[in-house]
Amino acid sequence: DRTDRAREELLVEIGSALICADLGIVPELEPRPDHASYLQSWLTVLGSDRRAIFTAAAHAQRAVAYLHGLQPQSETMGEAA
Repeated sequence: DRTDRAREELLVEIGSALICADLGIVPELEPRPDHASYLQSWLTVLGSDRRAIFTAAAHAQRAVAYLHGLQPQSETMGEAA
């Protein structure tokens, strides 16, 4: 279903932005040709569900936390905690 795919893409893009921010990666600012169609599908979801952005962000944050949890802890991180 297109709506499910749009929700999944929104979640992944938010998660990607969070991981890039955590790692200090600067995203490309050059738009891709398919950005308009992605944005349109997200707008459809966001227009029909006022909580969709919050749900996607919450799921993305949990996914990012899970991925961070898979990384071995360095000694400096352990000392800071």
